[in-house]
Amino acid sequence: MMDLKESYTLNNGIEIPKLGFGTWMIDNQAVVQAVKTALAIGYRHIDTAQAYENEAGVGAAIRESAVDRKDIFVTSKIAAEWKSYEEAAKSIDDSLNRLGLDTIDLMIIHAPQPWAKFREANYDAENIQVWRALEDAYNAGKVRAIGLSNFKQQDVENILQHAAIKPAVNQILAHISNTPIELIDYCKQNDILVEAYSPVGHGELLKNAKLNEMAEKYQVSVPQLAIRYCLELGLLPLPKSANKDHIQNNADLNFEISQADMNELKAMKPIDDYGESSHFPVYNKK
Repeated sequence: MMDLKESYTLNNGIEIPKLGFGTWMIDNQAVVQAVKTALAIGYRHIDTAQAYENEAGVGAAIRESAVDRKDIFVTSKIAAEWKSYEEAAKSIDDSLNRLGLDTIDLMIIHAPQPWAKFREANYDAENIQVWRALEDAYNAGKVRAIGLSNFKQQDVENILQHAAIKPAVNQILAHISNTPIELIDYCKQNDILVEAYSPVGHGELLKNAKLNEMAEKYQVSVPQLAIRYCLELGLLPLPKSANKDHIQNNADLNFEISQADMNELKAMKPIDDYGESSHFPVYNKK
């Protein structure tokens, strides 16, 4: 297994473990065991969100785990619908209460627009208000780092123009066959770490014959290949699973992908259809 304590350093000097454990679509009851399993295997970075409605379960798992709280990096997200200073500030306090924590390691804006209007309206002014609430929470010691999710370049630019504190991360959909290189490069140039959610393409990559062939060559699974690909690009992947074997397998990343194979993976044809997940805004090409 890769050393799950390996970390990147955020632009404010905070260490963040290189591999995160995602909890989207794991309900509040099931998430307790999933997070405890991940922590027992060695994960030290847990990603949740207000919208997942499982923050209380994540908090319970952290308290019940044998791992010391100070060794666990916890991320949550301000729901995409909260677009005023007051709503955002209250939601941060609510997240702390639900998690039962004194501090959240990383708090990010879940999306630049509410999901019902994703990519369809301009919320630049509102996002500045939400950012102010994050900056105030950061200065008050409620959160240790602040960032963004699903922000395109123009959305990030808007924050950078008005921010007293620079975003530490931008968490985006990024995986083999859907790697927004220009956005990734822009974030890197601005010292913003890119986190990759759905690194296995929400399961769709498992159906790709070419990937199965390449994974076989490295004697790994397709998810392992896909997660390693993100690490090779300097991204922070956030695989999720409630299955113990998959959680373990996803962390076993002690191999390197050759440059030739990386080039092939970067050039892979985008996924046209995310199946059952296509109704989610991020998967329907918005």
